[in-house]
Amino acid sequence: MADLSQIVKAYDVRGVVPAQWDESLAELFGAAFTEVTGADAIVIGHDMRPSSPGLSGAFARGASARGATVTLIGLCSTDELYFASGALGLPGAMFTASHNPAQYNGIKMCRAGAAPVGQDTGLADIRALVERWSDEGAPEPAAHAGTITRRDVLGEYAAHLRGLVDLSGIRPLKVVVDAGNGMGGHTVPTVFEGLPLELDALYFELDGSFPNHEANPLDPKNIVDLQARVRETGADLGLAFDGDADRCFVVDEHGDPVSPSAITALVAARELAKHPGGTVIHNLITSWSVPEVVKENGGKPVRTRVGHSFIKEEMAKTGAIFGGEHSAHYYFRDFWNADTGMLAAMHVLAALGGQQGPLSELVAQYDRYAASGEINSTVDDQAGRLAALKAGYQDRAGTTLDELDGLTVTADDWWFNVRASNTEPLLRLNVEARDAATVDRVRDEVLAIIRA
Repeated sequence: MADLSQIVKAYDVRGVVPAQWDESLAELFGAAFTEVTGADAIVIGHDMRPSSPGLSGAFARGASARGATVTLIGLCSTDELYFASGALGLPGAMFTASHNPAQYNGIKMCRAGAAPVGQDTGLADIRALVERWSDEGAPEPAAHAGTITRRDVLGEYAAHLRGLVDLSGIRPLKVVVDAGNGMGGHTVPTVFEGLPLELDALYFELDGSFPNHEANPLDPKNIVDLQARVRETGADLGLAFDGDADRCFVVDEHGDPVSPSAITALVAARELAKHPGGTVIHNLITSWSVPEVVKENGGKPVRTRVGHSFIKEEMAKTGAIFGGEHSAHYYFRDFWNADTGMLAAMHVLAALGGQQGPLSELVAQYDRYAASGEINSTVDDQAGRLAALKAGYQDRAGTTLDELDGLTVTADDWWFNVRASNTEPLLRLNVEARDAATVDRVRDEVLAIIRA
């Protein structure tokens, strides 16, 4: 039986092509996806990686052989695929490895209405079928194969977003966008067309070999060119998208990074103005400022574990209007609870263009605390180190502990969270406090235990 443990992750399929998976496996995934979802029709999109057209075509053949009608939307961002899944009411598959290096590819799958497919919501069953069929041979085709047709939804996607955030009346803004040779180069020109935005395009050429830098804007080295261009040109702000353009990272007019927590708070305030009293989801390592701003604007903050499946599950359960993560994923009820960096970027543009001050002043009200950023430590005995941390803090006066996701310790003027990586022998530390000196003190104290 084929072993897919290296490529089937918690939320998606991802691995090196063709060393770990290829078109023959993609075809089986298409058949298994159709079988598990019970779909009689699906929608498929892909990014600009060289292997994406072949893999997505093979998946389509597998689905069609099981009787499903297949709509191919071709080159698209991941949130454009989610749009298609929501607007067309179809399960979907997106071929992308997001920010991973060029030799990787993957599949992000969803049910109709962009509902996530993860280990507990179908992915484990899909994996089991693919493993069985790769060993025993694919099942007999359905009596009637489904048709495969093509459809371009980029214009509809752009129109939907522009219907959610009106940018037509903002003051003119100069914006630098670094697409990282990823799918932002495909979506941004159509979404921004005709708006009062002077677009300065960096690396918009679709190139899955990523010749300029990795398409991962959370790594500081990958936004250096964007920062320099903003400073050189006097732009109002800069936006950076990852490879499949579902995440967006923002820098201000000085080229300084804006915390995703500050963006979460800003967007939350705007969404609460439209939906008074609404619920906003935030994961447990976003800033204290997020629940504060939500409450100040009459909303209800709900804290969750880290990870899109937990955010989307909580949004569906609570009817939340918006959710945000430290990783620059932003989720909207008006977008089928799916994540879209483009819509978050449009909220930032609307907020900035709706007043006269610079972005740095606008976001200052949402960026209230000092933070360490995520610090990774290689640790063989993750459970042992977490137990040592718990023992070291559980009897300390003035602190509370919770284990919603890893270990979180909270005091009056600081908090930290330590979580184990799902895929590597790492512990991840985040510290926040009312001042930088306290961040440094708590960080050093916790790292001394983690790295003992």
